Amino acid sequence: MPLNLWVSLLKDYTEGPDTLCHIVAFCNATVYSTCMYTLATISLERYIAVFYPLQYSSILTRKRTLLLIAFAWCFPPFLLSPISFPDGIIEVHFSTASLVCNPSYSTNVGYTLSLTCFIFFPCSIIMTYANLRVWCAAKRQRLKLRKYNCARRSRHNVASRVLVPVVAAYYTCWTPCMAAMIYNALSGSSVPEWIEFVVVWLPTSNGFLNCIFYFWINRSFRRKFHLVLQRLALALCPKLADSLGYCSTSNTQFVSGILDKNSVHERSSSVSSTCTLLSLA
Repeated sequence: MPLNLWVSLLKDYTEGPDTLCHIVAFCNATVYSTCMYTLATISLERYIAVFYPLQYSSILTRKRTLLLIAFAWCFPPFLLSPISFPDGIIEVHFSTASLVCNPSYSTNVGYTLSLTCFIFFPCSIIMTYANLRVWCAAKRQRLKLRKYNCARRSRHNVASRVLVPVVAAYYTCWTPCMAAMIYNALSGSSVPEWIEFVVVWLPTSNGFLNCIFYFWINRSFRRKFHLVLQRLALALCPKLADSLGYCSTSNTQFVSGILDKNSVHERSSSVSSTCTLLSLA
């Protein structure tokens, strides 16, 4: 964001693309691609945790997890490195509509299509397949538990509340951007300015929406977040914390221990639910 803000405020619209514009376009594309790879990796991890709970620690070892994270962060810069060179294989232009530097995808159709084949489509396939399988398994478990009258009403739509918003936000934020990218590469013409503004800045909101979804859905996350705010208030302004009814530091530590035990209990309940899913499947 600092690079984009710098270019938006200081860039002369009459000038052509410069080295800074190429660097900004490279950073934007790298961050966007890393976000997609990270979401796909999270979906893959969730899939393994649900369908292979007993083999989870042997499948996703610490080394393999670090390799997946390293791949998600290192492969996009390698793949997008030609954008950073002013005299590279693809040109960059400053968009007056989105006020950022964007690659001119029509200047290299083959490279543009290869980016979609290596980034968007694989991540979309992994996210769709993994989350759909998890959702179907959770639905089967819910129906079987309902058949035996042991499902609680408050947890009937947990899978839908978690998976559907995340996947819907992914496709809502990324599909228009990829469609405009492919259209620009194949037709050689750009989309209208207001569409360009939307498709450039819409992917930026994907991470923000995911934070909202997880904060809204995960009760343990909300409790932990409230505890962090409580500790900050006690450390920065004890009088204000007392007026708001926050407890002392010792009580905060006691509550933290209780919450940690609750988190462990929730994880144990999650494992039990997974085993129940496997036994009923």
